[in-house]
Amino acid sequence: MASNIKKIALLTGGGDCPGLNAVIRAVTRTAILKYGYEVVGYKFGYRGLYNNDLIPLDLDKVSGIEHRGGTILYSSNKDNLFDYQVEENGKIVKKDVSDVGVENLKKEGIDVLVVIGGDGTLTSARDFSRKGVKVIGVPKTIDNDLAATDVTFGFNTAIEVATDALDRLHTTAESHHRVMLLEVMGRNAGWIALHSGLAGSADVILLPEIPYDINKIAEKIKDREKSGKLFSIIVVAEGAKSKDGEVVVSKIVEDSPDPIRLGGIANKLAFDLEKIVKDHEIRSTVLGHVQRGGNTSTYDRVLSTRYGVAAADLIHDENFGNMVCLKGNEISYVKLENVIGHNKNVDPNGELVRTARSIGISFGD
Repeated sequence: MASNIKKIALLTGGGDCPGLNAVIRAVTRTAILKYGYEVVGYKFGYRGLYNNDLIPLDLDKVSGIEHRGGTILYSSNKDNLFDYQVEENGKIVKKDVSDVGVENLKKEGIDVLVVIGGDGTLTSARDFSRKGVKVIGVPKTIDNDLAATDVTFGFNTAIEVATDALDRLHTTAESHHRVMLLEVMGRNAGWIALHSGLAGSADVILLPEIPYDINKIAEKIKDREKSGKLFSIIVVAEGAKSKDGEVVVSKIVEDSPDPIRLGGIANKLAFDLEKIVKDHEIRSTVLGHVQRGGNTSTYDRVLSTRYGVAAADLIHDENFGNMVCLKGNEISYVKLENVIGHNKNVDPNGELVRTARSIGISFGD
């Protein structure tokens, strides 16, 4: 197919994530080596598009970055150009400034915008597509909660980090006969907790999708005592909640499109458990942003590279308005219109949960 594409741009939005650099590298190398495109990157996500803050991406620029976490283009999770903070008459107001972004693309002669991000970032990608911008999406989140793809890059690295943390907590819990809680990320989806809990020999896994009863958790700890196991490991997703409670919110970020920041459930649960399980020391660890950083896992490097190549191929085929995705073992694509608002949560009756229950793991229910 003959293509009129000459110049493309990339941007990364939302939270940083292992694999972003591998995608940037794959898109850039494929675009240059296979199709002869010129490639640039906007810095700090959509803020860079608004400010026309871009850098050239060539083979030297993307050399040696595949393994590195983070993003060489930097990122922002606060800048939605369809609801952007600007100063007017000395006051900060929110306005739709997306036309500025469209004009900057035209001014720079950019034919296609490749947007790498999660639900919020891809929502804006869809909205730019509706305004006539030629857009390709690439799914990114450590939470693995986008329904349109079987796996998002960054997830595998996150669960490797969480599993390593559980391995380390296991030895100290056993040595001191303690109950150790590990709080992991995932927002309202329990994929990180479930996978790392299974791999890391957790005794209890607490998910947003399965509200817990603290007395059931205490029963599990006491049952282990009776069988001679004087320690317990509990993995708790940041969005987990009790049957009669709410999620624990660490703070509200007013200027963010997603203002609620979850966190603190492990500390709360440790405090509550100590009132019931009186003969154990209970310690909590919040893994936090450690899950987002460091070198990218082998699986995520390969998946990110496959996504990046597929994104460049979609550009060449002029298949715009789509997001690359993984379906089974095959790379495919789906309309951006069908991506937004469709989240993927753990099925409380699904095979993974049933597997965990079969080997004696409790979900506190």
